[in-house]
Amino acid sequence: MGAPPFPRISLGDSDGGDAYDAFIREALRNGEASAGHHNRNYVYPLTERMARLVGLEPGTPVTVRIRRTEALPVVIRTWQDEAEFLGAIAGVLPHAPVCLFKRGDAAVQSYVKGVPLAGICPDGKPVDGVLIKAMTDLLARMSRVRRESLPRLPDCWPRNARDSQGFLRTLAMLAERQIRQTNWTDFGGLFAALGISGDAMIEVARRVPAMARRPYSLLHADLHRGNVIVSYDGNPPLVCVDWELATYGDPLHDLATHLVRMRYPDFQWEEVIDAWACSVDEECPAAANGLTKDLRHYVDFERAQSVFPDVMRAAKTLDGSPDQTALDTATAAVRRALEAAAEPLRLPHVPDEVEIERTLLRWQAGGRARAGDARPVPVLNWEPDRRIPERPDFPHSAVLGALIAEAVVPAHRVLKGTAHVNSVVHVRDIDFPVVVRRRLASDRCTESRFLNEHAVLRAVERSGLPVQAPRVLAVGESFHTGPRRSEPFAIHTYVGSHDSDRPPNHPVQGLLPHEADALVDQLCALTELDYLELDPMAADLQFCFYDWLIGQLVDLVRRLPEESLQLARELGLPDPEKLHRILSRHPLTSRQPALLHGDLNPWNLVRREDRFALTLIDWERAMVGDPLYDLVRHMHLTPTVPEIRDRMFERWASKLPGVYTRDWERDWRVYRWIEVVRSAYVDLDRLLARGADLNAPNVSRAVDSYKATLEAATTSLGLPDRPTANPYLARALPRGDHGAT
Repeated sequence: MGAPPFPRISLGDSDGGDAYDAFIREALRNGEASAGHHNRNYVYPLTERMARLVGLEPGTPVTVRIRRTEALPVVIRTWQDEAEFLGAIAGVLPHAPVCLFKRGDAAVQSYVKGVPLAGICPDGKPVDGVLIKAMTDLLARMSRVRRESLPRLPDCWPRNARDSQGFLRTLAMLAERQIRQTNWTDFGGLFAALGISGDAMIEVARRVPAMARRPYSLLHADLHRGNVIVSYDGNPPLVCVDWELATYGDPLHDLATHLVRMRYPDFQWEEVIDAWACSVDEECPAAANGLTKDLRHYVDFERAQSVFPDVMRAAKTLDGSPDQTALDTATAAVRRALEAAAEPLRLPHVPDEVEIERTLLRWQAGGRARAGDARPVPVLNWEPDRRIPERPDFPHSAVLGALIAEAVVPAHRVLKGTAHVNSVVHVRDIDFPVVVRRRLASDRCTESRFLNEHAVLRAVERSGLPVQAPRVLAVGESFHTGPRRSEPFAIHTYVGSHDSDRPPNHPVQGLLPHEADALVDQLCALTELDYLELDPMAADLQFCFYDWLIGQLVDLVRRLPEESLQLARELGLPDPEKLHRILSRHPLTSRQPALLHGDLNPWNLVRREDRFALTLIDWERAMVGDPLYDLVRHMHLTPTVPEIRDRMFERWASKLPGVYTRDWERDWRVYRWIEVVRSAYVDLDRLLARGADLNAPNVSRAVDSYKATLEAATTSLGLPDRPTANPYLARALPRGDHGAT
C-alpha cells in the first residue's frame, strides 16, 4: 500500500489535534454547506493554524467532508476510507482532490474550483461531444494507476485480475451483502409486497454469463454529472470528485455506471460508447475486449441493484406526515426503479401506480408499529385568513372537505408548477371542482412579487370586467393536531377542462388567431380596473415605469447567488452596475399605467370553449405598469409567429386610447430586449439550481435553449464575444437541439 496522502499531524499537541478540532467546528458552523446521499460537504478557508499544519497558504479554500452516519447503507463499497486511495491517483489525475487530513468521519480535502456539470447541463439533457470525450479520457486514464499503490482488496476479490465474469459476480454478491441483507429487516416486507424476493441478487450473480477477459483497473464507479467539475480556468477542463465508491476491476463496469447515472438521452449512448472505446484504445486497448457483447450485462446489473437504494430512499421520504405530493413523487420513483429492474431481475409483474401507492402507505403505517409508536394518525384542521370573507357558494364547512380530498387526490390531478403544487379536487355538496394551491418549499423564485394574488383576483371578480380569471374561495393555513406545523394554502375555482380528470389545455405552441384576439381584449379590459385600489403608491408610475423596471431587473441580478453571478461573469454577462448603465441608455415614452398580469406564459393561459377563448391563471406576479409591457412579455414567453404578433399589436393599438399606446411602435422592441436579458440571468440561475424547477414545462423549455438565449442577450447588450477561460463552459450549455456541435 502507498504512503498516506495526508500529513501525519499529532493529535496530542496543541498545534495538531486542537487546531484540527477548532477548524472542523468553525467550518461546520460557517462553511458553505452542501449535502449528498453519503456525505455532508463544507467549503471553508484554512485558518492560519490549520494552514501551517498542512503546508498551504492561509485562506486557501478546502472541503470538509463528514460521513453521514444516519444515511441508509445503499451503496457498494470496496474500501471504507476514501482518503486511503486518493494519494494513489494524485500522480495520474493530479487535479483530483487530495486528502490533507483525516480523523474519524471527518476529512479535510483540497477544494476543486469550478461548477458541477449537473449545474449547467442537468440530467437528461444532451452533453456536448467534446465533454463526453473529456470524461471518457478520464475514465481511460485510470488504467495507469498501479494496483500496488491501492489499499488491500477484500478477500472475496477474484484472484485473476482479468476475470470479468468473476468481477461481475463479486459485485452482485457485494450488493447482496452490503445493500440487500443490511436493510432487509426494515424494508424486506416492502420489497416482498412489490414483488422482489430476498434472493434477487443471488440469482443475478448465478446468471452472470461467460465474458471476454479484460485487464482490471481503478474505477471511479460513480461518475455522474454532480461528480464532474467543469473548472473555471480550463486547466484541466474537467475534474472528477467524490471517489468514495471507487473500486478495482473490469473497466466496462465504469462505463456502464457512467452511462446509467449520467442520465444521457437515449440517442447519446452510442456516442458515449464510441468515445470510451477510442479513449481506452489510446491507454489500454484490451479494456474494450468484448465491448459490444458484454456491456449490456453491466448495464443490467446497475439497473438491478439500483432498485434497492431507489425504493428505500423513496420510502424514507415518507417518514413523518408526508403530503400527497411527496407520496406521488415516491410512488413515481419506485415505479421507475421497478421498470428499470424488471428485465434483469426477471420480475413477472410490475405494479401500477395505485398498487405501489397503497403498498407504500401500508409500509408507512406499519412504520410506527415497528418503532413502537402507538400514537394515532394526526387529524387535519385549518384556520381561515380573516381578510378573505366566507363565501356563500363555498362556506368554511367545505374547506375541510377540500383539504381531506387533497390528501388522497390521484396523481393525474396534481398540477405542479415552478412555485405551487395545485390539487384538483371535488367536495361533497359543491357542484364544481376546485383547486387547492400550496407553495412549493423548493420554490427558488428570483423575481419579485408585487401585489397580493388573492387581492388581485378579488378585485377582478368585483369589477365585473370581461376578464376570465379564477375566483378565490378560501385562504388559510392547514395543520395537523399534535406538533402544530401550519402550511399556507389557497382554494380557487378550477378553470381547466370540464372533465377534471383531464389536464388543462394550454397554448404551448402559441395562440390561434381567435385566442390572440381574446387575450388582447382581456388585457384591454384590465385598463378599466381601478388599480389604485390595489396599489395606492402607483399614482405617479406613468412617469417612471421603465426606470422602475430596470431597477427591478438590476436588483434581481444583484440578489442572485454568488455561484450564479460568477458563472454569469464567466459567460460574458455584465455585473449589476454595468447592466444598469447599458439599460439606462434607452429612455421610453411615458404611458398611462394599468393592472398587468405580469407572467402570461403559455402555462398561465388555459383554453376555453366559449367566446372568451382563454382564462388567465397564476396572478401572483401581477403589477401596475405600462400595458405594452404585459403584451410584449407575453410574446417573449410564448411562441408567437410574426402574423399573430402583428395581429395582436394592431388590435391592441386600435382598441385602447392614445394615453396607453403612444409611441408603442418604437418602444416595444426595448421591452423585448429587456426580457431577453432577464431570461439570460434567470434561466442560468435555474440551471444552477440543480434542476429544482426543471420539471415545470415552461422552465424546462427555457433552459433547453439557454445557449441561444445567452447569445441573444450578449448581442443585444452590445457586448463583444469574449471566450471564457474554459471553453468547455460554453459547450456544456443546453443548445435546444439534439445534435452534436
